[in-house]
Amino acid sequence: MITRIHHLNCGTLCPYCQRFFTGQGGLTERARLVCHCVLLETPEGHVLVDTGLGTADVERPAYRLGSGFFKMMNPRLSLADTAIEQIKSLGLNPRDVLHIVPTHLDSDHTGGLSDFPQARVHVHKRELGAALDTKFPDTLRFRKQHFEHRPKWSVHEHATESWFGFQAIRPLPVLDLLMIPLLGHTRGHVGVAIRNGKKWLLHCGDAYYHHAQMTENESVPTGIKVFETLVQTQPEKRKQSLARLKQLSLEHGHEIDIFCAHDPLELDRMLSCSVSG
Repeated sequence: MITRIHHLNCGTLCPYCQRFFTGQGGLTERARLVCHCVLLETPEGHVLVDTGLGTADVERPAYRLGSGFFKMMNPRLSLADTAIEQIKSLGLNPRDVLHIVPTHLDSDHTGGLSDFPQARVHVHKRELGAALDTKFPDTLRFRKQHFEHRPKWSVHEHATESWFGFQAIRPLPVLDLLMIPLLGHTRGHVGVAIRNGKKWLLHCGDAYYHHAQMTENESVPTGIKVFETLVQTQPEKRKQSLARLKQLSLEHGHEIDIFCAHDPLELDRMLSCSVSG
């Protein structure tokens, strides 16, 4: 049973060319992207969806994140932004985080894994296989440094049920939390659906990047479209996942709060809903 849900920004990324990512601002201004994570409080132990950047990333950024990512995304490094420090600030014990469900294993989603060595990490089989047996160019996205502490992997592959027409995997039988395969950005990318009272939350990870992609009158910055094609692993599957998500949003938006990992406006919206709720 989930007793409380917290939306956290566990990493701020400030790449050059704000207009490229947002469609507004100047070419030399920096954009602001977030690493949207979700903390679920439960009586049996807490669950973290994505981890953002961790303490070791702040302390050893070049080694942990790689020079390419660091130069391109220009992360704002702050211990206060890490999931472990935010959990402490909520008055919770980080050792009570017993499960982590990453949407995928890119470096900006896994940096905090090593801050929770006691947690079991639930991943799609295809994702773990790609991350642990990397060849160029995957070595640019999957950082083995993030797995040096030997995470307690729980590997999932087969669907256990259906969710709004999507195949779904229930990694934790006692919780209304589902892994929804949204393949394409990476080979085992998933969304994470969470029951929130009468509605659902759906963390889509990097299956899309901008809130306009979920609307009928799509007005997406050109840079976003270029960027998502540059970082995709399976183009056709990514396009299929994106199309299905858009249809889901249009047909069931009143039942599901859909958000991605890096859109700051979506994070602000979810924080506002949390406060008003």
